[in-house]
This record gives sequence, C-alpha cells and structure tokens, in this order.
Amino acid sequence: MPQGKIVKALSGFYYVLDGAEYIQCRGRGVFRKNKITPLVGDEVVYQAENHKEGYILDVLDRKNELVRPPISNVDQAVLVFSAVEPAFSTLLLDRFLVLIEANHIEPVICISKMDLIPTEDARNEILSFAKDYETMGYKVLLTSTETMNGINQLLPLFEGKISVFAGQSGVGKSSLLNALKPELELKTSVISSHLGRGKHTTRHVELISAGNGLVADTPGFSSLDFTDIEAEELSYCFPEMNERSEDCKFRGCTHVSEPKCAVKEAVQEGKISSYRYDHYLSFLAEIKDRKPRY
Repeated sequence: MPQGKIVKALSGFYYVLDGAEYIQCRGRGVFRKNKITPLVGDEVVYQAENHKEGYILDVLDRKNELVRPPISNVDQAVLVFSAVEPAFSTLLLDRFLVLIEANHIEPVICISKMDLIPTEDARNEILSFAKDYETMGYKVLLTSTETMNGINQLLPLFEGKISVFAGQSGVGKSSLLNALKPELELKTSVISSHLGRGKHTTRHVELISAGNGLVADTPGFSSLDFTDIEAEELSYCFPEMNERSEDCKFRGCTHVSEPKCAVKEAVQEGKISSYRYDHYLSFLAEIKDRKPRY
C-alpha cells in the first residue's frame, strides 16, 4: 500500500503528499469509531483509484502532536518575537519555550522588526537577551523583513524538517513567511477571504514547501496553558537547569527550598539568569495551583 504525509486538512478531506503528487483522501469510518483524528503532519497508509478519490487506511505512530494548532510530527518551532510593536517579552518567550521543550520539538528564537528599534540602549537590551538565550543553547536569529537582514539564515534551518511558526499576533510571522516565499502573499489572502465567509470554523493548517522542508502555514498557538506538564517535569524544560539538576543534593529537587541545590547556586552566581529562574517559579506555582484532572 502507498504511504504519504498529510499536508492539508479541510472540509473533511485530507490532502496527502506522496513524492511530488497530492492525493485527495477521506478518512475511514473506523477512525471516528476509534476516536482517531488524522492530523496534518501524519504519515499515513492510503489507497486511491485516482488523485481525487482516495481513502486513508492507517495513521502511523506519531513522535509528537500539538492540539492548537492541530499538527503532528513537528521537528522544529520558530518562535517569532518582535523587538518592538509588540514589545519583546522574556516571560512570554519562556512560556512558549517550555511548551516546545515539553513536546520534544527543537526551538529556534527569531527576533523580528530589528529595524524598528528606536534607540541604541533599546537595541543593546535586545542583543543582551539574545546573548543570554544563545548561552542557554538556543539558536537565536535577529531579523527584519524590511532590510531582509537574517532572512537568509532561516531557509537552511527548514531542510528536511516539519517546522511551525509560533508567537503572539502582530510579531510578523506572515511577513517572515512571505519574505521567505514571496508567492505566498496571494495564497495567504485567498485563504483568509475564503475562511472569512464563516463556512469553516475549524483552524486551517497547511504544510507548505520551504526549501527542502515543510512549514506549517497556521495562525499559531491559541493555547499557552501547561495542562500536560507536571510540576516535577518543569525543570527539564529549562535546559540550563536540567543540566545542573544532577548536581543537586536531593533527587527530584524542585529547586525551590531544598538545601544544596545546584540550580539555586547557579542563579546566585549569575550562571542562570534570575529572570529565567523567576519565570520557572511562576510557572511551577501555576502548575501546582491548577485544578486536578479527573
């Protein structure tokens, strides 16, 4: 049986990419019975008489899946945060990073609108944050779609991967995609006007080719809650804490009040940024305070 990857799901149809061909498929009724929903990004087994009349027979095992946006087998998340308009927020960035790390997805931090920074002091502050995150092991790109600075660094990162763009509205995700692939300008407006009629209420996700990779053309994350992260797992989502946790005196150290905590010592010595640690404490309290699931 042939296999392919779902690159678009819309109006009950799944568009499967097999090599260079797109096959329009429907899901089997057994999926609904077994509460299986095929997702964009899924590797599937299908059968088809022609390019318009196919059926998905099986969904292969996923390495990860996101609920909002609904997509699976994501390799990389490009977290787009603007230097200004809206203002750069380490708190929001760390929230995104935790969610990405928890799903075992490789994050790339992309700071947009570098050309709009009004003063040298403001620019130095952004550069200082960028250096902090690079020290933690993250890849950080400084970009501008006006000057095209940093844009060429993005395309090679998509090689052979499924990537998603994420970030709050107004940071320039669509502008970055259009800068990478100018022909998307028309495509984006067509989709928006089509969906704007209210016919399709579900979130539209589509994988588009970018270089030799695939990028999710999606509005991005609509939920930033830590619903699937347990308190004892949180520090694993902070790489600079995770690498020091083995040096803590107590196994399962929460890095809050335990004595001889390597993480707290690193914070005191300036080896872990105090704002990152403060965010960790805030997220930990949020997880502990959430209502239990039944």
